[in-house]
Amino acid sequence: MSEGSSGSASVLLTTEAGVATITLNRPEVLNSFNRELKDALADALKQLARQQAVRVVIITGAGRAFSAGQDLKERSEPGASDLGTELRERYIPLILAIRSMEKPVIAAVNGVAAGAGCSLALACDIRLAAESASFIEVFGRVGLVPDTGSTWFLPRLVGYARAAEMTFTGEPVDALTAERIGLVNRVVPAADLMTEANELAGKLASAAPRALALTKRALNRALETDLTTALEFEAQLQGIAGRTADHAEGVAAFVEKRQPRWRGE
Repeated sequence: MSEGSSGSASVLLTTEAGVATITLNRPEVLNSFNRELKDALADALKQLARQQAVRVVIITGAGRAFSAGQDLKERSEPGASDLGTELRERYIPLILAIRSMEKPVIAAVNGVAAGAGCSLALACDIRLAAESASFIEVFGRVGLVPDTGSTWFLPRLVGYARAAEMTFTGEPVDALTAERIGLVNRVVPAADLMTEANELAGKLASAAPRALALTKRALNRALETDLTTALEFEAQLQGIAGRTADHAEGVAAFVEKRQPRWRGE
């Protein structure tokens, strides 16, 4: 992928200096998910996963929302698929694409993140939030169960009791509360959100890409295994990392007191 912009009407995709930014682009409906947006986001994630030149991905929303979740008007259209089918065919692949992508994914949450929009933010590796952001597990308000990974990510981030409160009540959690309970990494002024996200992404883009990829793989595994298994998996990954050209370059750069030149190999 070359530097510049691309994407569909519902998803904008820009790349610069190894950082790709995906912008959900249905601001008139708070970036709610219709089929076009879901498919375009899936295509963007698949494309970026294959691009070695892209080392970090940022996901954000256009306008005043990150995403309000499923577009309920679409659900009332004739021929709308069963909710379970829609999850299996469109939502679940989005979450798995983010978690399996071996590069950091940052959510820059610029406004409300509700329902599946909240779940999408939770699936990212790091969350930065504007002061105007809020997080709402809104599913219960329409008689549904939290989905798109919320029941898995949320208790791991904030603990069972807070996850239960958020999902049972459907009450919004403001940005500062989200930071206090560990739901987001940090809160910044709205005007500074993308600057902060790009600065963080730039730092990560300058790190050893294979090491970051293997670290994300280890963190994913650690969420669902015991200590002994995690220790062994670390040893396996370290064996892989130790044989990379990047490791040799890192050692050489340290000895020579210069900045390393990572190649992702």
